[in-house]
Amino acid sequence: MRTRKLGQLEVSEIGMGCMGFSHGYGKTPSESYAIEAIRKAHAFGCTHFDTAETYGTEMFYPGHNEELVGKAVLPFRKSIVLATKFHIRNQELGPDTDLYRLIRSHLDASMKRLGTDYVDLYYLHRVNEDVPVDAVADVMGRLISQGLIRGWGMSQVSTKTLAEAHKVTAVSAVQNLYSMLERDCEKEIFPYCLEHGIGVVPFSPIASGFLSGKVSAETKFEGDDVRRWVPQLSKENILANQPILDVLSDCARKKGVTNAQLSLAWMLHKYPNVVPIPGSKNQERILENLGAWNTELTAEEFERLEAALNACTVHGHRGHVESSQESFSQSWRRENFT
Repeated sequence: MRTRKLGQLEVSEIGMGCMGFSHGYGKTPSESYAIEAIRKAHAFGCTHFDTAETYGTEMFYPGHNEELVGKAVLPFRKSIVLATKFHIRNQELGPDTDLYRLIRSHLDASMKRLGTDYVDLYYLHRVNEDVPVDAVADVMGRLISQGLIRGWGMSQVSTKTLAEAHKVTAVSAVQNLYSMLERDCEKEIFPYCLEHGIGVVPFSPIASGFLSGKVSAETKFEGDDVRRWVPQLSKENILANQPILDVLSDCARKKGVTNAQLSLAWMLHKYPNVVPIPGSKNQERILENLGAWNTELTAEEFERLEAALNACTVHGHRGHVESSQESFSQSWRRENFT
């Protein structure tokens, strides 16, 4: 697989989001199946694996996903970029909070669970509005100078906030929501990141499975499945967004690839600094997604696809700016049910 840069970190141009092995997509597979899936992805050419300290809070316990990923990547730890994320919770803050000690405690706990003595890419999972981002960026700089992390990133962040942080310590990557259904990042995030050498790592690049064509208005999401709260996956929005899926399906059929592969190839063609991390708990789907790197769009194919997408209206917009004070599911529930 070809490689791209997230700041100074070199990664496979498609990575792997590992959350689904611990929670968020209904019933989870066995640990042995999950470890095998991650190792198959690496054998395929994937060198970028993404987790977070909170993944596992529903069915298991916080940190479960980090422990799982750590076990899986142990045989090839030094040859990959391992990314994890931390939250700064309000209950951890006080008038005498030492921000370095607080963040360092999160990092130490993550490294222990991951079985490593450094993290390649350490994300602030969501901005805490009570903590200045320049102060967080200063701590990240210290951790980089100490060799504990190689680079740092921010998730679901605005360009203004990103710029404030980047002035203090260079940001390697921004992990925001981006797909054919969520294109806000094209307005400011991508231009800023291209100008400043920052990678963009889209999560949910296949729109939580919608763009694969395998989700219908009759699909039922159960248990801790986060898709129960994704606005675009309400029954009415699945039906309303069908024209986008029709455009994608038609192009994919002509190209001889799957919908998911084409949706990933579209963003790879569009931006040289984009590195999507599709997440799946199914081994077949994981390898299918990684195989999108080999799907090449001609300039004519891309322009035709862009024009068709631009003519469509997206229903169930979520957006890419979120803070730790209010998650998208909380705000969406309030807007729709209160």
